[in-house]
Amino acid sequence: MVVLGVFEWSGNNPLPPQMWLLPYFLPVHPGRMWCHCRMVYLPMSYIYGKRFVGPITPTVLSLRKELYSCPYQQIDWNRARNECKVLPPDPAMWRLKIAQGGSPWLKTTNNHVGRQVWEFDPNMGTAEEIAAVQKVRELFREHRFEMKHSADLLMRLQIIVLSVTGALNTVLSPEHQREIRRYLYNHQNKDGGWGLHIEGHSTMFGSALTYVSLRLLGEGPDDGDGAMQTARTWILDHGGATAITSWGKFWLSVLGVFEWYGNNPLPPEMWLLPYFLPVHPGRMWCHCRMVYLPMSYIYGKRFVGPITPTVLSLRKELYACPYQQIDWNRARNECAKEDLYYPHPLIQDIIWASLHKVVEPVLMHSPGSMLREKALHIVMQHIHYEDESTRYICIGPVNKGAFYYEQGSSSRYRTLYRCHTGAVSVQYGMGSFRCIECQDPSRISTSTKPVWCGARCTVRFGPVLNMLSCWIEDPNSEAFKLHLPRVYDYLWIAEDGMKMQGYNGSQLWDTAFTVQAIISTDLSEEYGPTLKRAHDYIKDSQVLEDCPGDLSFWHRHISKGGWTFCTADHGWPVSDCTAEGLMASVLLSKISPEIVGEPLCAGRIYDAVNVILSLMNRDGGFAAYELTRSYAWLEVSTCKCIFPCLQFLHGIFIFTYF
Repeated sequence: MVVLGVFEWSGNNPLPPQMWLLPYFLPVHPGRMWCHCRMVYLPMSYIYGKRFVGPITPTVLSLRKELYSCPYQQIDWNRARNECKVLPPDPAMWRLKIAQGGSPWLKTTNNHVGRQVWEFDPNMGTAEEIAAVQKVRELFREHRFEMKHSADLLMRLQIIVLSVTGALNTVLSPEHQREIRRYLYNHQNKDGGWGLHIEGHSTMFGSALTYVSLRLLGEGPDDGDGAMQTARTWILDHGGATAITSWGKFWLSVLGVFEWYGNNPLPPEMWLLPYFLPVHPGRMWCHCRMVYLPMSYIYGKRFVGPITPTVLSLRKELYACPYQQIDWNRARNECAKEDLYYPHPLIQDIIWASLHKVVEPVLMHSPGSMLREKALHIVMQHIHYEDESTRYICIGPVNKGAFYYEQGSSSRYRTLYRCHTGAVSVQYGMGSFRCIECQDPSRISTSTKPVWCGARCTVRFGPVLNMLSCWIEDPNSEAFKLHLPRVYDYLWIAEDGMKMQGYNGSQLWDTAFTVQAIISTDLSEEYGPTLKRAHDYIKDSQVLEDCPGDLSFWHRHISKGGWTFCTADHGWPVSDCTAEGLMASVLLSKISPEIVGEPLCAGRIYDAVNVILSLMNRDGGFAAYELTRSYAWLEVSTCKCIFPCLQFLHGIFIFTYF
């Protein structure tokens, strides 16, 4: 501003270039500054010393009038030196916690090395730091249609924030909810809808589920400065929620705003078939298999959450005709053109219709229901195996996440609790609850008899697929409690809000490539401490044991010696991640141990090579997680209305590392 000529040099605190004349041993010598700060202060001190001012043009004279509330000549520049608008302490400070557990319900194989979670701290940050956070948020919102990806500026701002004492978080606290809403609103398309991803065109899948999520997060039908109404208009103009894809139909059915009869079957009995049949779920690609597994359990149970006032309202908001008049049989195969990757082949429609109209009625009634119960038992065993093998992180966020139920005053089958404030909270068998007014879980006592408050009572918990399956099986189970703290592993916050990561991070992947980049530029000695810490992380992140039990029964590939995309606790090694981890380890072994630490032992290198070679398919290519188990012709049975070529992954990775 001063250089431009619309502020006076007397209104600046000094930046004396004479500081560079001081002897270096003095701690205030600019040469002792951090390099980035030093290289900024250096030219600034020169310009300050010159008191340089640019040409006073008509534009500059005009700006002197536009930017101030009093005449330019009357400004008290001495007072202006230290004047700064202090924003109110907006609850906006989040702290990134690294390699910390903090809960007796968290399991780990390596003391949580690599774990990264965001924790809200209302007492953290100065006014200037809070202002900086708010500024980057506003900048993102202003340019959200031009640049949809965040730059993770909140993570980078953490460098200047002092670590403070942590406080116990509750699952999806009000601060989490606020940031999730911020993220969803920030990534709404101009037409009112949301896409499958933040740069995608609006789809019914993205739009309907995002709209529902915002409603469950407390937004009203007309909130968001018109954003909710615009979203609802998009949904209705494109056929209503009956045109949502199969995964969307599934989740809306769980919530109670779609009927299970409007879903194509997900029979858990498929897991009872002999493995040699090509349609056995164990032959699916692991990501699809681990999603279909709990979905088949929930479908087999026909689970529906409480029918609350919000749910009843959504039944009106999401459809173009009254809910009772919807043709659910027709809705089974209905899909908006914006969502449809490939039309259903005739054979798929025949299979769905046969299962829906012939097989399912038999399995839903005795004696067929006995087979269903057996299938559900087998499926639940596989779910528990996946949970234990991944320390309840699960292979991806579709198995893990946060989902809301709002419990109204007309629901049944629940335990009621009364807080010291008199407000009523509800425990629906979750093993986790808190007062909706004071947020204090320790001061709630069991009510002696059902007591209902006039307002809706909200229960906050996080069952998604595996998590929800464990809760359906036993609401007070240890398995469900072990799931809860792992929700945070998938949440990430940036200037655009809080989002769910595709994994619980990319720690190993990023570290391995960073090591290779530093070594390839001959900067090993200069970045020795960095390489040593990276080397320690790579060694600590290698998976050291196979999953327990008979791997073929659980449809798992060997794991010992591999590296995952993220952390060892995740437990799902990937061929390319193993190759990158191995390459980084080999390169580091060529550098002096005094710089980077002791190399990976030979036995662990052999184990890594063994994992990579074990993933070579018959065609010479390398699979990602496990060998190809199925056939291309089975693609006719995939749910391609969601993602193309999702269900059966063939060998697509070719490595040239060795």
